[in-house]
Amino acid sequence: DFATPRAILTGHDYEITCATICAELGLVISGSKEGPCLIHSMNGDLLRTLEVPETLAGPENCLRPKLIQASREGHCVIYYENGLFCVFSVNGRLQATMETDDKIK
Repeated sequence: DFATPRAILTGHDYEITCATICAELGLVISGSKEGPCLIHSMNGDLLRTLEVPETLAGPENCLRPKLIQASREGHCVIYYENGLFCVFSVNGRLQATMETDDKIK
Protein backbone atom coordinates (compact mmCIF):
# COMPACT_ATOMS: atom_id res chain seq x y z
CA ASP A 1 0.00 0.00 0.00
CA PHE A 2 1.09 3.51 -0.80
CA ALA A 3 0.25 6.52 1.32
CA THR A 4 -1.38 9.34 -0.63
CA PRO A 5 -1.85 12.91 0.53
CA ARG A 6 -5.30 13.93 1.67
CA ALA A 7 -4.85 17.38 0.11
CA ILE A 8 -2.16 19.51 -1.47
CA LEU A 9 -2.02 23.01 -0.08
CA THR A 10 -0.86 25.74 -2.44
CA GLY A 11 -0.34 29.48 -2.22
CA HIS A 12 3.09 30.08 -0.70
CA ASP A 13 5.92 31.32 -2.90
CA TYR A 14 8.66 30.43 -0.41
CA GLU A 15 9.45 27.59 1.99
CA ILE A 16 7.11 26.94 4.91
CA THR A 17 8.59 27.95 8.28
CA CYS A 18 5.67 27.07 10.58
CA ALA A 19 2.28 25.40 10.46
CA THR A 20 -0.54 24.24 12.71
CA ILE A 21 -3.67 22.16 12.31
CA CYS A 22 -6.92 22.98 14.07
CA ALA A 23 -8.88 19.76 13.67
CA GLU A 24 -11.90 21.14 15.55
CA LEU A 25 -12.40 23.83 12.90
CA GLY A 26 -10.99 21.82 9.96
CA LEU A 27 -8.23 24.34 9.25
CA VAL A 28 -4.53 24.30 8.40
CA ILE A 29 -2.62 27.54 9.00
CA SER A 30 0.88 27.96 7.61
CA GLY A 31 3.52 30.66 7.35
CA SER A 32 6.33 31.00 4.85
CA LYS A 33 9.80 32.54 4.91
CA GLU A 34 8.99 35.64 2.86
CA GLY A 35 5.24 35.87 2.82
CA PRO A 36 1.95 36.05 4.65
CA CYS A 37 0.32 33.28 6.65
CA LEU A 38 -2.40 31.33 4.87
CA ILE A 39 -5.49 29.53 6.13
CA HIS A 40 -6.56 26.43 4.20
CA SER A 41 -9.40 24.01 4.73
CA MET A 42 -8.45 20.38 5.38
CA ASN A 43 -9.58 19.71 1.80
CA GLY A 44 -6.91 22.07 0.46
CA ASP A 45 -9.03 25.14 -0.34
CA LEU A 46 -7.29 28.47 0.31
CA LEU A 47 -9.65 30.42 2.59
CA ARG A 48 -7.80 33.48 3.90
CA THR A 49 -4.54 35.37 3.96
CA LEU A 50 -3.36 36.77 7.30
CA GLU A 51 -1.37 39.93 6.70
CA VAL A 52 0.01 42.37 9.24
CA PRO A 53 -0.64 46.07 8.43
CA GLU A 54 2.35 47.82 6.86
CA THR A 55 2.58 50.19 9.84
CA LEU A 56 3.58 47.22 12.04
CA ALA A 57 5.85 45.53 9.52
CA GLY A 58 8.79 47.85 10.16
CA PRO A 59 11.41 49.23 7.78
CA GLU A 60 12.19 45.88 6.15
CA ASN A 61 8.44 45.56 5.39
CA CYS A 62 8.63 41.78 5.53
CA LEU A 63 7.60 39.80 8.57
CA ARG A 64 8.80 36.24 8.88
CA PRO A 65 6.50 34.00 10.94
CA LYS A 66 8.27 31.60 13.30
CA LEU A 67 5.45 30.09 15.39
CA ILE A 68 1.71 29.63 14.82
CA GLN A 69 -0.94 28.28 17.14
CA ALA A 70 -4.70 28.12 16.60
CA SER A 71 -7.44 27.65 19.16
CA ARG A 72 -10.73 25.82 18.80
CA GLU A 73 -12.46 29.16 19.48
CA GLY A 74 -11.14 30.52 16.19
CA HIS A 75 -8.13 32.58 17.26
CA CYS A 76 -4.75 32.32 15.60
CA VAL A 77 -1.62 33.56 17.40
CA ILE A 78 1.42 34.20 15.23
CA TYR A 79 4.90 35.05 16.53
CA TYR A 80 7.13 36.79 14.00
CA GLU A 81 10.93 36.82 13.84
CA ASN A 82 11.15 40.50 14.82
CA GLY A 83 9.40 39.91 18.19
CA LEU A 84 5.86 40.79 17.14
CA PHE A 85 2.89 38.73 18.33
CA CYS A 86 -0.37 39.05 16.38
CA VAL A 87 -3.75 37.54 17.14
CA PHE A 88 -6.07 37.03 14.17
CA SER A 89 -9.57 35.65 13.91
CA VAL A 90 -10.02 32.79 11.45
CA ASN A 91 -11.91 35.33 9.34
CA GLY A 92 -8.61 37.15 8.79
CA ARG A 93 -9.24 40.12 11.08
CA LEU A 94 -6.30 41.38 13.14
CA GLN A 95 -7.50 41.48 16.76
CA ALA A 96 -4.42 42.36 18.82
CA THR A 97 -0.66 42.90 18.62
CA MET A 98 2.17 42.93 21.13
CA GLU A 99 5.91 43.41 20.75
CA THR A 100 8.55 41.72 22.89
CA ASP A 101 12.33 41.76 23.10
CA ASP A 102 12.41 38.23 24.54
CA LYS A 103 13.51 35.23 22.51
CA ILE A 104 10.53 32.94 22.07
CA LYS A 105 11.05 29.28 21.18
